[in-house]
Amino acid sequence: MSSARCSCTKEANPEVHVLAVDDSSVDRALVAHILRSSKFRVTTVDSGKRALELLGLERNVSMIITDYWMPEMTGLELLKKVKESSELKDIPVVIMSSENVPNRIKSCFEEGAEDFLLKPLRPSDVSRLCSRVLR
Repeated sequence: MSSARCSCTKEANPEVHVLAVDDSSVDRALVAHILRSSKFRVTTVDSGKRALELLGLERNVSMIITDYWMPEMTGLELLKKVKESSELKDIPVVIMSSENVPNRIKSCFEEGAEDFLLKPLRPSDVSRLCSRVLR
């Protein structure tokens, strides 16, 4: 992970590269818009499988933000694969879900999630991510 600090100002911070993973094109667009408006570099993919493929090629991802419920591979399964990889394990993973299910949230934290956000994502969530995850 880059040692650059996220300033959360309007200054461009191209060093902070966020991989946004969501099977919903609407949610993916919303997340990308909010992150880009905070001057993050954003790459979006529609599945955990594609996220892993991209992570195999792209070595400069600062953070992964992923939906929990997706076909083929859940966000929790993606989180586990990232944390099991010696090359990827240091990348912070944030899980998003529209469902506030305490046991699911607890499982994500136990597997190494940095944060758990409830959808819809709000600009204030990006500020929180900035201060908690990208320090």
